[in-house]
Amino acid sequence: MQRKITLEEHEIPTAYYNILADLPKPLDPPLHPGTKQPIGPQDLAAIFPMELIKQEVSTERFIEIPDEVRNAYAMFRPTPLFRAIELERALDTPAQIYYKYEGVSPAGSHKLNTALPQAFYNKQAGIKRLATETGAGQWGSSLSYACNFFGLACKVYMVRVSYDQKPYRRSMIRTWGGEVVASPSTDTASGRAVLQRDRNSTGSLGIAISEAVEDAAGREDTNYSLGSVLNHVLLHQTIIGLEAKQQLAKAGVYPDVVIGCVGGGSNFGGIALPFIKDKIDGKPIRAIAVEPASCPSLTKGEFRYDFGDLAGLTPLLPMYTLGHDFVPPSIHAGGLRYHGMAPIISRLYLDRLIEALAYEQEEVFEAAVLFARTEGIIPAPESAHAIKAALQEAQQAKVEGKKKVILFNLSGHGHFDMSAYDAFFSGALSGSKMVA
Repeated sequence: MQRKITLEEHEIPTAYYNILADLPKPLDPPLHPGTKQPIGPQDLAAIFPMELIKQEVSTERFIEIPDEVRNAYAMFRPTPLFRAIELERALDTPAQIYYKYEGVSPAGSHKLNTALPQAFYNKQAGIKRLATETGAGQWGSSLSYACNFFGLACKVYMVRVSYDQKPYRRSMIRTWGGEVVASPSTDTASGRAVLQRDRNSTGSLGIAISEAVEDAAGREDTNYSLGSVLNHVLLHQTIIGLEAKQQLAKAGVYPDVVIGCVGGGSNFGGIALPFIKDKIDGKPIRAIAVEPASCPSLTKGEFRYDFGDLAGLTPLLPMYTLGHDFVPPSIHAGGLRYHGMAPIISRLYLDRLIEALAYEQEEVFEAAVLFARTEGIIPAPESAHAIKAALQEAQQAKVEGKKKVILFNLSGHGHFDMSAYDAFFSGALSGSKMVA
C-alpha cells in the first residue's frame, strides 16, 4: 500500500487551469467603487500589472506558466500526495483518504503558488515594491519570499490579532527582507481612522486590505498584491489540483469528494477547481468548502455586491458576504477571518456545484490533534477545517459500509501556531462563535 505519491520536476504543470472558460453561468462583472459601473482594465492599472489584469478577465481554459515561475516552483514543487493510511486505520473506515501537502513550501503553505507569479509579473512591469495585507501570516511571508526572489521590496499590513499571536510569522517576513506592521496602523489614513474609533481594534482582513490598497495607490513604484479572492489568484492555485490529478491517476483512483478550507477562496479553489471542471462535464464528484463558524460567509452570508475592504477602496464584487464592516472574533485560524468569498467560489455555491460546511474551532482542533497523532504532521488551524470534514466523510462511509475516495488539501503546517494548540490543550480556546 503506497503512502506517498510523487511527481518529477518535469511533471510540474506547464499551464494553470482557468474555470472561467467552463462556468455554466458567467460571473457578474466587478463594479467601480465610485460610479458603480462595470470596471475595465484601465481602472485596475493603478495597482495591478497588465498581465495579471488580463488573467483576471481571461476566458482561455489554460494559461501558460512562465518558465521563470516554473523554475521558482521547482524549489518545492511538485508537492507530495499522501494516503492517510494510519488515519484510515484509526477511524476503521472503508474510505481511502488522500491529502495534498502544501506545507513543504519555504513559507510552509500553499500561498507561494500565487506569490511567485504575482511578484514575477510586477517585476516585468517595472514595479519596485508591493504592498499587501495578511491574516495569519502565511500570505505575508509568502509574498516576502517571492519579492526577495525576484528583487522587489515588500510592505505587509498584518491583522493585529495575528501580529500579536504569531511573532515568528513576523520574523519570517523580515528574514526575507519584508517590512511588516500591525493593522490597523498609523501608516495610512484608513488605519488611523479605525484607531480613532477603537484604539484597541484587533483588526480584520478588510481593514488591512484598505491600508495596503491605499499604500499602493499612493506610490508610483508600488502595486497591490492580494493572496486570495480574485480570479487570477485562484487561477495560480490550480497547480495544486492539477498535480493532484496526475498523482491520483498514478494511484489508479479518482476522488468521490474533494475538500478544502475556505476563507477568501484560494485554498479550496486550488484543490477543487480542476475537479469541478469534471463535475461540470458530468462526473459525479462532490466538492466541500469548509469555513469557521465564526466567519461563515458561505453558510450564513448573503450573495450580493460588496466591497472587499472596510474603507470601500476596492471594486464591488459579486460574492457571498457578511458585510465589509464585519470584524470576526479573534479565532486562531486567522487565514479564514475574511468577510467575503471569492466571486468564483460564490458563483459555484450559488449554482449548487459545491457544498459548504462550518465548524467551531474546538472540534476543528480535535480533528487536528487526531491527524497529528496518526499522520505525524501538525496542521495549520486553517487546514484543520478540511481535516474535520474529511473525518466526517470517512466516518459516514463507515456507517454506510461504502468505499469512498476522499481528497483534501493540507494547505500548510502548524509550526507557527503552537500557541493555539496550547490554548486548546488548556481549554482556553474562546471567541469561536460569530457575534450576531
